[in-house]
Amino acid sequence: MADAVCNDRWRTDGKFFRSGISRVELRSVTYGPLPGGWPESFDADFQRIAAAGFNSLRLFDMPERRLLDAALRHGLRVFGGLKWGQNADFFRRPALLSGARVALARALGETTGHPALAGVYVGNEIPADLVRWMGPLRVRRTIEDLISLGRELAPELLFAYANYPSTEYLEPENADFTAFNIYLENAGDFRSYLKRLHHIAGDRPLVISEFGLDSNRNGARRQAEVLQWAMEIFHEEECSGFTIYAWSDRWWNAGAEVLDWDFGLIDRSGNAKPALPSIASVMASPSKLQRASHAFSVIICTRNGSERIGGCLEAVRKMEGADFETILVDDGSEDGAADLVAERFPWVKLLRLESSGLSAARNAGAAAAGGEILAFTDDDCMPDREWLLRLDRIFADGRFAAAGGPNLPPPPRSWREAVVSAAPGAPSHVMLDDVEAEHLPGCNLAVTRNAFDAVGGFDPQFHTAGDDVDFCWRLHDAGFRLGFAPGAFVWHWRRPSIRAFLRQQIGYGTAENILIAKHPSRFNKRGTAQWRGFVYGGGPVRVAAGSIIYFGAMGGAGYQALISRMLPLRGLDRRFDGWRTRLALTAVVFLAPRLRAWARCRRCLVESWPRNADDPATNRYHEWQTGCGPREQLLDRLLLDGWKPSGGTDLWDLEEGGTRLLLATEHSENGEKNTLVRVWGDQAMLPSWLMPGAAALECES
Repeated sequence: MADAVCNDRWRTDGKFFRSGISRVELRSVTYGPLPGGWPESFDADFQRIAAAGFNSLRLFDMPERRLLDAALRHGLRVFGGLKWGQNADFFRRPALLSGARVALARALGETTGHPALAGVYVGNEIPADLVRWMGPLRVRRTIEDLISLGRELAPELLFAYANYPSTEYLEPENADFTAFNIYLENAGDFRSYLKRLHHIAGDRPLVISEFGLDSNRNGARRQAEVLQWAMEIFHEEECSGFTIYAWSDRWWNAGAEVLDWDFGLIDRSGNAKPALPSIASVMASPSKLQRASHAFSVIICTRNGSERIGGCLEAVRKMEGADFETILVDDGSEDGAADLVAERFPWVKLLRLESSGLSAARNAGAAAAGGEILAFTDDDCMPDREWLLRLDRIFADGRFAAAGGPNLPPPPRSWREAVVSAAPGAPSHVMLDDVEAEHLPGCNLAVTRNAFDAVGGFDPQFHTAGDDVDFCWRLHDAGFRLGFAPGAFVWHWRRPSIRAFLRQQIGYGTAENILIAKHPSRFNKRGTAQWRGFVYGGGPVRVAAGSIIYFGAMGGAGYQALISRMLPLRGLDRRFDGWRTRLALTAVVFLAPRLRAWARCRRCLVESWPRNADDPATNRYHEWQTGCGPREQLLDRLLLDGWKPSGGTDLWDLEEGGTRLLLATEHSENGEKNTLVRVWGDQAMLPSWLMPGAAALECES
């Protein structure tokens, strides 16, 4: 039985995971490191963990085969953790990074093919001050290099980096899922941050890689209460996995047993705390969404889509959890698309029109619809089977008159499709905040019948594109609100060739020319749309060259995020990632916006991205290490000496007379700390106790 449970590898499935053909929810608990090392037998612990409803373990080291064998016996998957010198400046000490690569290769070589090993976290919470010290972009690329190495050695595994709010911008582009360690004791704050993280994650699944509460300081009953509501919110907010920290109060860290905190579900004697049965009861309850409370009309328009429409309607046929009718509007096809639908899909309500354009076709579908909610998608899309079920939840409280979710490109079948999937210009949602949208693409757009009729439907002058932008703006102007459901996704095939994609961009530009005439106040003088919100392009929101990061004064903000963000595009599919493909993508990135701008304004207008002009990393500096004490203590002392704290987006901590300082603290495995100092400008401005070579006694005075 256990062998069968672990037989199928876990894979990503849009915003979720699957095992074989079944969707699976990652339910994990952290295990170890334990004082005295691993027990002689894992069976007693693993039996209890599986009985509680968990299906996986998260370790902070790479597993040995003995542990994996025991996990397999009890039907548990294991996520290993690469243990390396990530808490020090690994660029200053290259041996730490090379040691990480060697350790990863060795561990994967020893466990290759083991069915219980599901994935690997290549890092965990690299300290924010060290990330700032080493350079966020360099650190992000290092994490990506480790993921690439692991995937090369074990392509069957899932790879991720366990991030946390203090380095929100550090998301690796090539991870299989987004993982965040979150410790929020307020249910409202927890729910709000999960909504935000879905946008950080982009196309991929969102996993809570650590969540827990210390029963030593908060009490065992409070711990049980918090873990229970956290798991309920996790389900409601469409996350794909959660991890409880931790299984046991017995914990080993920095060379010693941790005795002043108790995050475990069992105490140091092995007795269950109230949290264990509390969360077991949640996991025992079916996590399926309730049946949709609204009747839907799914409206699909096609023109010469005979090669596409079959896949779309097969996906629609498999949708579950909602009452719906399906309306196919054939807009004057000449390739037999309507006849194909009539023959193969007799359950579809088919409308045949003379060619009149996309907006007119959508309006005709709406006129024939009987549902209280009209759900529009395109013939090159395949809605997820829970699409309507998840859209329905957005309409539940009446705040939103329209809703939509992500549109994700399926895995590309050729290098050309890979280039198109990673290029700018794909249909994107625009968010005013983490909940409300400014724009939802027409390929994934649901709207109440009342709101649709109130704004007069789609404008027929838009024949191939731009209709959804105009429609959303008119909804806003009429006082309606648009909601976003991160789990309500559709697979959306992009153009099959680069030539077709570039023609599409010209078509978008032509549609934008009509939009400018109709909504001049929403465009600037250069002809660029002035979105109030942020455009999400599907890739994880991550630091890039020129990004501006909010660090907080002296880098001390608990939540650090990108302020000026580039469009977070998807990365190239790794199966087609080579120099030729990258060269083609570079050419498309250059051409696409210029062709679109030419069609829009008959001029090649391209917005430039902001650069941090005050970036001190471009200037010469000196650095050393000091034994004067931890970073926080030194900052306090310098503030008392009259140094001024940095602003929220500055890349240094303190400034005095044009001289700037940055400090970071390295942490060793045995608990020792080492503070690093970097200075731009006149070193004579520094106090003698901070200078290299200062005596320890002088530092402590």
